[in-house]
Amino acid sequence: MDSIQLSSFFQPSTDTEVWLTQVFVIVFLTVASNFILMRLVDLADRIVAKSESLWDDALLEAARIPVRLFVWTIGISFAVRVLQNVTETELFNYLPQAREVAHIVIIAMFFTRFISFAETNVINPERLSKPMDKTTAKAIAKLLRVSVIITALLIILQTLGYSISGVLAFGGVGGVAVGFAAKDLLANFFGGLMIYLDKPFKVGDWVRSPDRAIEGTVEDIGWRLTRIRTFDKRPLYIPNSMFASIVVENPSRMLNRRIYEKLGIRYSDGHLMEPICKDVRKMLENHPEIETGHTLMVNFDSYGASHLEFFIYTFTKTTDWVRFHEIKQEILLKVMAIVEEHGAEFAFPTRTLHVFNESADAPAGEGQ
Repeated sequence: MDSIQLSSFFQPSTDTEVWLTQVFVIVFLTVASNFILMRLVDLADRIVAKSESLWDDALLEAARIPVRLFVWTIGISFAVRVLQNVTETELFNYLPQAREVAHIVIIAMFFTRFISFAETNVINPERLSKPMDKTTAKAIAKLLRVSVIITALLIILQTLGYSISGVLAFGGVGGVAVGFAAKDLLANFFGGLMIYLDKPFKVGDWVRSPDRAIEGTVEDIGWRLTRIRTFDKRPLYIPNSMFASIVVENPSRMLNRRIYEKLGIRYSDGHLMEPICKDVRKMLENHPEIETGHTLMVNFDSYGASHLEFFIYTFTKTTDWVRFHEIKQEILLKVMAIVEEHGAEFAFPTRTLHVFNESADAPAGEGQ
């Protein structure tokens, strides 16, 4: 509609049937426009689905809800104008500001949704051959969303008649007091920022700390807390500032896993110790899952209380926890077979008692 048609459509009317008809027409046109727009968006979605671009589908998905809200905002504004011509109320005077605030909120919603969908796309290995690190993408997305929300709030304040310069000045003065009152919150915020920058761990990593009872898989790195899921499925919520004062291990980034086992054979099998160690070492060197480029040792180690002890020290190629134990089991079974092939046996704690027979050891004639 042009401006002339709109002005004639919204002329004051006291006929109830007329303004009810006008409101009905506006609502009907709003619903119809909404339906047509959604069908167009669906059509565009099918078209861009064939594209390899990361941004077009994110743009369409982000626009779905904001477009519908924008259409309804326009429709409601027209309907309110009809009612304003019929009913005199002070509330209708705030319609222009309310409409502007609604438009700002809708635009901010569009940008935040676009950032979220783009974040999902850049970490998806099906969309990128080298996807962005999940932790980094999440940190950047959070900063962008916070920037959009703060900007939208400042624009809304300006729209409502508040001075942004005054708000910023108050924020500068009040920031000092807030900083002292919320020093722990700020410490956690900057602790989270350091985690995002230094990247000692990321979401999905297995971490543990020898200083605290912390061990599990990282599920979420927030601005205040990091959530870690322990291996018995309990969640741990750890303030980010704590990571600045404790040692954190990241076993997920290990290059290999170590097999270090001490085994013992009987003292009576001591003459077989050297060939057993040689055969075990040869078995490890030929094993496809053992990393022969690292330290590999099989040596006689010590004299035990009831056994002769040798040790195995080597590294597996895999770092997967389940696969590592499968390989370790296979190796220990082969070591057992090698010991048995040489006719030796593994030792276990034993004790030999020598019983003194007084009558047999006494001199002849004694005790008669």
